Amino acid sequence: MKYLVGALFAGALAIPVHAQETINLTVASSHPTVIPWVGFIKSHFMAKTDELLAAKGNYKIEWNEAFGGTLYKANATLSSVEEGVTDIGWVFSFLEAAKLPLSQASSYAPFSTNNPAVQLEVMSELFETNEAFRNEWESHNLKVLGFTGTDGYDLYTKAPLNGFAALNGMKLSAPGVLGNWLRGTGANAVDGALTTFYTDIQTGVSDGVLSLALGVLPAKIYEVAPYITRVDMGVAYSGAVAINRDTWDSLPEEVQVAMIEAGKYYTKSHGEDLVTRHEAVLNKMVEIGAGQNPAVTITPMSEEDRQAWVNAMPNIAKEWADGLEAKGVPAREFMKAYLDGVRAKGEKPVRNWDDEL
Repeated sequence: MKYLVGALFAGALAIPVHAQETINLTVASSHPTVIPWVGFIKSHFMAKTDELLAAKGNYKIEWNEAFGGTLYKANATLSSVEEGVTDIGWVFSFLEAAKLPLSQASSYAPFSTNNPAVQLEVMSELFETNEAFRNEWESHNLKVLGFTGTDGYDLYTKAPLNGFAALNGMKLSAPGVLGNWLRGTGANAVDGALTTFYTDIQTGVSDGVLSLALGVLPAKIYEVAPYITRVDMGVAYSGAVAINRDTWDSLPEEVQVAMIEAGKYYTKSHGEDLVTRHEAVLNKMVEIGAGQNPAVTITPMSEEDRQAWVNAMPNIAKEWADGLEAKGVPAREFMKAYLDGVRAKGEKPVRNWDDEL
């Protein structure tokens, strides 16, 4: 019997013990995790990657988290991933118009869709089918893992807004290219981001902001701009979660496969979250702001004023496309593909920008 036990013990020692490999990666963003699409990097992309890797037990990622601008600010999201300041990060395409020109298409076609889940589906499909769109991202030494968008844009102001005509002469903060949505209104766009809007309004740099509910709530912008005018201007594609290409190429295939799946999960979950939470967040701001002075209020813009806004705008889609076409960028084709994709999923743009290209 002792020989049998000894043989079994020796056999057990002969079985190779598989060691789990730990991979160290830095993940970062310019914005804090209270901003939904940034928080989802941790709660959905990272968590799903961890889950998929744990199921096989071969690899584990040790995440070094640098959210909230601790490594870089909003004006350096692309270069920071490109240069390896971080391994993985959210790239804010709004502020990268020169380097990511086709990524601005939805920003030049407002009032086209209020459904962020649909828009992200369209952008994901275009990334797979449109070589120029894909190349403008991959040429910056990175690989896209997931896509980000916004919920609907409205106006948040210090004083009540008495209709469309009242916009004339106002100073309104807006993120990057979305300042174009104010053209034709008489309002002056003040460039900024969710990280600067509160102070800009508080100090009088601007009279309010063109922004989105899911960003305004955690940034508490309603405290300084309590008058919400519901315009339903539409949603916009805002960027991507990406990984430095050199880092990507160094990863085992199993980790790459897990991240690709986690990225798809992130995109889908993020789009669905934007849809379900938009109304709830607007109501939450009214609830939280009921005790402040003045209290938070929501006033829908009339359909007449909303249509007047759309009609007053120059054809920013044509201007955008003409400018890029002169540089050899196939912008007209891309804009048409984007709006065709939106319409194919049942959306009805208030203005068919591509008819005027």
